[in-house]
Amino acid sequence: MLNTLLTCTALLTTTMLSAQTDTTKEKYLLIGTYTKSADEGINVYAFNTTTGTLRYVSTAKGVDNPSYLVIAPDQQHVYSVNENNEGGVSAFEWDTVGGNLTFLNKQVSGGASPCYITTDADGKYVIVGNYSGGSLSVLPVRNDGKIDAPVQTIEHTGTGPNKERQEKPHVHCTVFGPDKKTLYVSDLGIDQIVIYNYNQGDVLPLVPADTGYAALNPGAGPRHITFHPNGKWAYVIHELDGKVTAFNYVRGRLIPFQTLSTLPVAYKGPISGADIHISPDGKFLYASNRDKLNNIVIYSIDRKNGQLVKKGEQPSGGKAPRNFMIDPDGNYLLVANQNTDNVVVFKRNKLTGLLKPTGQEIKVPKPVCLKMIGTN
Repeated sequence: MLNTLLTCTALLTTTMLSAQTDTTKEKYLLIGTYTKSADEGINVYAFNTTTGTLRYVSTAKGVDNPSYLVIAPDQQHVYSVNENNEGGVSAFEWDTVGGNLTFLNKQVSGGASPCYITTDADGKYVIVGNYSGGSLSVLPVRNDGKIDAPVQTIEHTGTGPNKERQEKPHVHCTVFGPDKKTLYVSDLGIDQIVIYNYNQGDVLPLVPADTGYAALNPGAGPRHITFHPNGKWAYVIHELDGKVTAFNYVRGRLIPFQTLSTLPVAYKGPISGADIHISPDGKFLYASNRDKLNNIVIYSIDRKNGQLVKKGEQPSGGKAPRNFMIDPDGNYLLVANQNTDNVVVFKRNKLTGLLKPTGQEIKVPKPVCLKMIGTN
């Protein structure tokens, strides 16, 4: 009997260790940060999609404030902003086997404090949003993954009613729509989602779309936008008034149909909406608040009309959840808490959308962007 018990215990221990170390269940997590020294930069961790655990792999050091990242469509290159007064964009080669980033080159971003970067569908260009510059720029990508200087920079004009935060344009994200040929640019400073047609290969690839822009309520401060997997709806989180606006996406146009608050009833404290994402199955939307709230707000999405219904709130496990992501299988939600230097892992209930702490977290200096890439 004792031998049988020992054998069963040994098998259980072996199975648990195997689940924790099985690299076939891992994806790489790339973490963009705000840096204070040359020893900091982009951190790489291996994320176990079965257990929700994280293990350290490498750091691309010496990258100045890589606060937002994008993984190229070829999965072999990564691009980061350098969020500083000069404004830069850095290119890296990605080693999937070793989990390492190798610096390739750097270019100016065309404006101060770039805070968002994306690529076109083919990875031929990167498009960066310059927050303090109030502009967006298009940079060509060479065949070897390096980037060239901007071929186009567009500066927005205008102001908003919030004199401290909307004294001028502040481009906060640059996102392609479902057709991959239309670019949507959230400008916090002018309360607009500015829309551009994208013509790859043209001398000036971006031209204002006939649809022009989608206006939000004065003082809203649109920050990030996400499109539903079905290609019918888009959702924008407001940084300044803590609301989310839902849009119908119709032939490139954004037509608002719902605006609701992410804030608790009767809340009177400071407001700082941050990030927004939809679960892979399209059933739930998540939005984060910083400052005094530090939470993730959960909504169900009506499958017929896209309407949002609030389902709950989850503390982020730290302070200033600037960015978060849902793993591709939809099992986990990971939160980057900027001001407490930690990344926290939550388990997702796919039926209710609610989150549960797993007890898994890592310490990373000033984490502000999470991106996941597969392993070989």
